[in-house]
Amino acid sequence: MRNVTETVKQLIIINILFFVGTLLVSGPAYQYLALFFPENPDFKAWQPITYMFMHGGFMHILFNMFALFSFGSALEQFWGSKKFLFFYISCGLGSALVHTGVNYYHFQEGLDALISNGFSKSEILTLLNEGRIDTRWQEVITVTQFQNFTSAYVGTAVGASGAIYGIIVAFAFMFPNAELGLMFIPIPIKAKYFVPGLVLVDLYLGISGKSIFGGGGVAHFAHVGGALFGFLIVWYWKKNQFNSNRWN
Repeated sequence: MRNVTETVKQLIIINILFFVGTLLVSGPAYQYLALFFPENPDFKAWQPITYMFMHGGFMHILFNMFALFSFGSALEQFWGSKKFLFFYISCGLGSALVHTGVNYYHFQEGLDALISNGFSKSEILTLLNEGRIDTRWQEVITVTQFQNFTSAYVGTAVGASGAIYGIIVAFAFMFPNAELGLMFIPIPIKAKYFVPGLVLVDLYLGISGKSIFGGGGVAHFAHVGGALFGFLIVWYWKKNQFNSNRWN
């Protein structure tokens, strides 16, 4: 790859290797490496790291790796390899933290409602772990609560998107007037306008439960979490002159 920095290149290679490996052993790979809800028996301590190297399909990894190549190399050249890698992993972990926190809220909301209506927690968890539900649950909680409750417990998260959102936020923070040429927008847009707009769209979709393209399964709060942690880290570095020779 030309014009790609070393750490970015290695991250792209690792992601591709994980993706190819997943194609060969998809079931076990997702079971052990995707991010599960902490109360789910399939949750493992290493998943908040490994999930960010997993992807759900070719377009998923293609867009993430293209963004990593496009924005990550500029940041690594500016920061250096160690600082960039720390930032990348931190945003991925922050993404997992926010995603899991929102899932915990949804799960606890549904669980409390069911328990208050006479269902026992042990019975509820037993059914969920067996991949089953009690149809009576839908009589005491709303459709949205039921969907959020069950998907929070049995769903998984995969992808580098959280770390990528942190990278694009950092890029916009450091190079706000850089003009971004996008395939689906005919005119260039400055990073300081495009990136906040992108994050706000994800926040809206996460809260509303809607989808632009009519499909589901997008972890919008994972995107928002990565963006939030990315902003906080670069803001802290700027404020405290983490590397004064590079910031000034």
